[in-house]
Amino acid sequence: MGPSSGFYSCKKENRSWQTTGGEAARNRELLNANREEPLGFRPAAHTYAGLPAEVFNEQGEIMTQSAPVAQAAISAESMRGPVAGAESTGETVVGGGPQFDLRRRPRVAESFIQGFLFLCGAISILTTLGIVYVLGRESLLFFANEEVNLLKFFGGTEWQPAIGRFGIWPLVTATLMASLIAMAVALPMGLCIAIYLSEYAGQRTRSILKPILEVLAGIPTVVYGYFALTFMTPLLRGIFGRDIVEIYNTASAGIVIGILVIPLVSSMSEDALSAVPGSLRQASYGVGATRLETAVRIVLPAALSGVAAAFIVAISRAIGETMIVAIAAGAGPNFTFSPFRAAETMTGHIVRISGGDLSYDSIDYNSIFAIGLLLFMMTLSLNILSQWIVRRFREEYE
Repeated sequence: MGPSSGFYSCKKENRSWQTTGGEAARNRELLNANREEPLGFRPAAHTYAGLPAEVFNEQGEIMTQSAPVAQAAISAESMRGPVAGAESTGETVVGGGPQFDLRRRPRVAESFIQGFLFLCGAISILTTLGIVYVLGRESLLFFANEEVNLLKFFGGTEWQPAIGRFGIWPLVTATLMASLIAMAVALPMGLCIAIYLSEYAGQRTRSILKPILEVLAGIPTVVYGYFALTFMTPLLRGIFGRDIVEIYNTASAGIVIGILVIPLVSSMSEDALSAVPGSLRQASYGVGATRLETAVRIVLPAALSGVAAAFIVAISRAIGETMIVAIAAGAGPNFTFSPFRAAETMTGHIVRISGGDLSYDSIDYNSIFAIGLLLFMMTLSLNILSQWIVRRFREEYE
């Protein structure tokens, strides 16, 4: 089948092909239909590796019985679209269309925004590293003192650095007592509020309660401190007796810290409960479960990771609280397990000592950073635990 047959001619060596005769004209008419732009050019003769060797005869021409295969391949090649920047070589051409520049254009605004966001993230990381560096450096000065060692620090029960007593446990026990009392108040109440907002409250009720919780979260902690001293302490003394409850005590401070933390627990827990798919609730209702059974046995276990993370974040917040315990808990280290007696927490001690007349590089001054480093490690451990719980118990639904 030669070129005069009006169909196709193909060389076997490089398998280049071209349209000839009336077929080429018809192809050009089809490709130019509905085009208003001038055609570009695609050389008709080009290397094509898509045709198998069986379609050629000994003279290198496409056999008649293989013509449909070649026709389909050529049509697909012709419809691939325009070739930007192609030039005519004097041979029969197909294809065409406007030229498009597909190279990536620089976007200055996007680059600036990306750099700004990276800078914000880098600043937060560098700030954390700076805090760790300062605490570590100053704490090393404290532990480098001849009078201080880890055995005295973690094994003693009396904290008086000025006279060589470096037992940290009076401050730790007061901190843990206040935090446990706060969690006994905040966790049940916060979780109940979250369940009510997520499963029971209507839109109108939710629109009223949510702003009230936000107001509680926005009250300054110094106001909470005087609330604990002037309201909660007299209330406890009236219930348990003036001889049992001292004016400064960790119970009143812990209760008010719990009130402070309630908005945090309820907000985070409500977000976790609301993220549970509604299909689980509908399936529970479908088998006859009540709303309470659905909330407690279906929704709450499904949101366990988020609720647990909210609890741990609340504990970290309670441990780090300063002004309430500084005002209402007491102003002296006291190794006691009674919540009705005065005891100074780690944060309260830091506030009291740093406000005094301390000389730089003294043992009392360096002890502040040792306490701060221990407090930092406690909160960091809780945050790591929170992340592990989220990854361990997280459930994903489609």
